[in-house]
Formats: sequence, C-alpha cells, structure tokens
Amino acid sequence: MNAEFVLGMPVLDRAIPQFMKFNFKKSIKLIAMILVLFCLFSFFEIYIPKSKDISPVIVYTAKKGMGDEDIARDLEQQGIIKNNWFFRLYVVILGNHSKLQAGSYNLSSSMSIADIVKKFILGDVIKENIIIIEGWDIQDIGKYLESKSFCSQEYFLSLTKNDWSQNFDILKDKPKNLNLEGYIFPDTYQVYLGQTPEELLKNILNNLSKKLTPELRNEIVSQKKSVFEIITMASILEKEVKTTEDKKIVSGILWKRLVNDMSLQIDSTINYITNKSEARVAIKDTKIDSPYNTYKYQGLPLGPISNPGIDSILAAIYPIESPYWYYLSASTTGKTIFSKTLLEHNQAVAKYLK
Repeated sequence: MNAEFVLGMPVLDRAIPQFMKFNFKKSIKLIAMILVLFCLFSFFEIYIPKSKDISPVIVYTAKKGMGDEDIARDLEQQGIIKNNWFFRLYVVILGNHSKLQAGSYNLSSSMSIADIVKKFILGDVIKENIIIIEGWDIQDIGKYLESKSFCSQEYFLSLTKNDWSQNFDILKDKPKNLNLEGYIFPDTYQVYLGQTPEELLKNILNNLSKKLTPELRNEIVSQKKSVFEIITMASILEKEVKTTEDKKIVSGILWKRLVNDMSLQIDSTINYITNKSEARVAIKDTKIDSPYNTYKYQGLPLGPISNPGIDSILAAIYPIESPYWYYLSASTTGKTIFSKTLLEHNQAVAKYLK
C-alpha cells in the first residue's frame, strides 16, 4: 500500500491534491473572466446612454421620500434608462445611497445612468428666476408671482399675514397685525419646479436677515430706533427719491422733521392709500382718514409702503445732515429739488410741478 503516515494518520496520494489544485486554478480564471465581463457590461450599461440619438427632454419629478429604488423603477418605466438594477448598483458603488435629492429634473434617454445619477446627487433641478423689483409693494409682488404661475396672488398675500417672527429676529419688533410689507427684500431668487411659496418666502426673509448684518443692527439700536422704523423709512425713500445720495439727504430731512414734531406730508403714502402713482396728489386725497396718511397724522405711517432695496435701507440708517427741510421731485426730470424754507419750497412747487 502506497501511503504515508503522519502522526499515525494516512496521507492520501499527492496526485489528488495536484488535480484539485489544477481545477482550482481553472475556477479562479473562470471567475476572473466572469468578473471582467460583468465589469465591462456594467460599464457600458452605466456610462453608455440608452439612446445614441438626441432624445426629447422629459421633466421627471422625484418626490420627497422616494428612495433610489423608486426612482430607478420610475426611470425604467418612463424609458429613460434600460435597466433599473444598474442605476441602483451605481448609486451603491458611489456610496450615495441616500443622497439623491428630490425635485424636478430635465432628463432624456440620451443621457447615461452616470450623468443622471450625478444630476440627482448635485440637486441639479429645473430652476427659474423670480425677480422682485425695488419699490414694489406686496400687491405688486403677488400679481407678479401669479403671472409667473408660481402661486396665486391671494395665496401669497395670505402667507404674508402669518407670524414669521419666531424664525426671524428681524421681525420681532414688527406689529403682529401687519403683514410682511417692507420685508420682501428685492433681489433675484432662483426657484425650482415644485418649490412652495412658503419656501420662497423663507429664502427672502433669510436674505434680508443676512443683509441686515450685526453691525447694522447695532447701529440701529445705538440710534434708539427699531428695525421696523428703519424699514418703514426705507420704504418711503424707495418711493420718493431716485439716487443714493438724494435718499440720504431726504432721510436726514424726514428724521429731522420727526424729531421736531412736523408732519412728513409724503405724497407716496397717499398714493399707497389710493393705489395711484400721482407725482402731485389731489388735495381731497390728503384728507383721507388713514393711519398711512402723513398729511393728516404726524409721525411715520402705520407701516412700510413698499419693499425697499439695500440702498434705501442704508440711507435710512445713515442719513446725511443738511440745512434743508423740504424737497420735491421735478415732474419732467425726476431730479430732487431741495429747499431750506417753506417759501422756497412753494416756489419750487410752482416751478417744477407743472
């Protein structure tokens, strides 16, 4: 018997282990070939688009709460990708299993799975510019949003009546009974398809909060004024004066008149009441009983009359002292004419407001 004993145990013929070793090597090679083929196939599935031709763009919306499996199945059913399994595989390989962002995307079958996944990870959603202009009031903004098919004017106005002060310190001193007039900061805002009006409003208030830096807020406090008073004054300057320098001078005039218990007599506050845009308001309109009527009542109006830009806000915070007490805007040129006395002002009215 051709056998060897090690510690009393028989050792099988060495030919058998060699045969097994030969088969094992063949198995390793076979597995390696399969893996290579699988990797090549996966590469083509992931990086080669379903369609080589230019395909029509499809707006696909990934709703909040959808996972990569839900999205992958949707994309396959809509004909954007060939196989949802490779979509999910690629997401796992990248380690971004839960980082696909909700929103609406422009996709097509001429895009590869890799390109599509990249869009979802980056949140490259469809966006549109919402442009809010300096001096618009809340009604203007509501009409604009409705014209853009973003939301109805009525719904936007209802949102501005909500109390947002718990989330934004800049609203702490705003009277609760007033809406957000004055606080809808003029700027260009990018909104994505499906974004809610509430989210847009939060972005706007966040923007204003950043613009009102700690330094500016400290300056307001040092002047013993409130953010609400500054925004109200800025809203007047936005409607009354064109240039940055003139806004600062007019700001100085108006604050000075308030300190001296003089009526502001601002035409823009009357236009806010009547919803007109008269360069020279009618005498009968100056008698309207309204807390916004600065001809009838002393002090600032009840609240802001427009939504001011940063230049007007800074002018309200940093007024320029001058010898002037009166001003007007020439009806033909819009140039601001300043006067030191009421007599000079009346002469300017006769000359420039025709």
